Amino acid sequence: MNVNIEQSWKEALKEEFDKPYFERLVEFLHSEKKEGRTIYPPGSLIFNAFNLTPFDKVKVVIIGQDPYHNPGQAHGLSFSVPHGVQTPPSLINIYKEIESDLGIKINKDGSLEKWAEQGVFLLNAVLTVRASQPTSHSRAGWTEFTDAVIKTLSDKRTGLVFLLWGNFARSKKELIDTSKHAVFEAAHPSPLARGAFFGCRHFSKANTYLINEGEQPIDWSL
Repeated sequence: MNVNIEQSWKEALKEEFDKPYFERLVEFLHSEKKEGRTIYPPGSLIFNAFNLTPFDKVKVVIIGQDPYHNPGQAHGLSFSVPHGVQTPPSLINIYKEIESDLGIKINKDGSLEKWAEQGVFLLNAVLTVRASQPTSHSRAGWTEFTDAVIKTLSDKRTGLVFLLWGNFARSKKELIDTSKHAVFEAAHPSPLARGAFFGCRHFSKANTYLINEGEQPIDWSL
């Protein structure tokens, strides 16, 4: 099946695209479109995380759950919104932790494209959603695909950092070989977690690990 995705990912995941579940997923998305439903993000941005961060350039993986379901917010990167869109509450808390951890004051723009371009793979477990209906595509087959993505990264790469925030992301730990990658876990940055995310220091920990692996650290400032 021909999928519009960056070439190194196409090669790494080629077996997935021909599996029955993926064919059903594509059929499901076509049927949603035929029925006139609005889907986020737009089709050209569904694989944005993959296209901005090629397979062999990934250094850090941040796993989100579901795309934003309001107009203009989702653009294919977990926790991120396009330039000029109001920064969501979870991302504001991420910025607060970066400031506390690294002393970096981040501007209030919500686009994380600069992270993606440095090797921060911003993966949502589900890559599409119906407008105004959170988790509406959670059973469409995306989690089977993104579980395969995580496992492929774990199997074929070494020395990556996985940041698992909240119970949903932490459930993905079983897909990761912790003998060859760093896994840091914390509460979700959502305000609903009542500040439990703060103090995790994941950003300095990630950079320390990368430096020890001989890699360039991430510039978390935006």
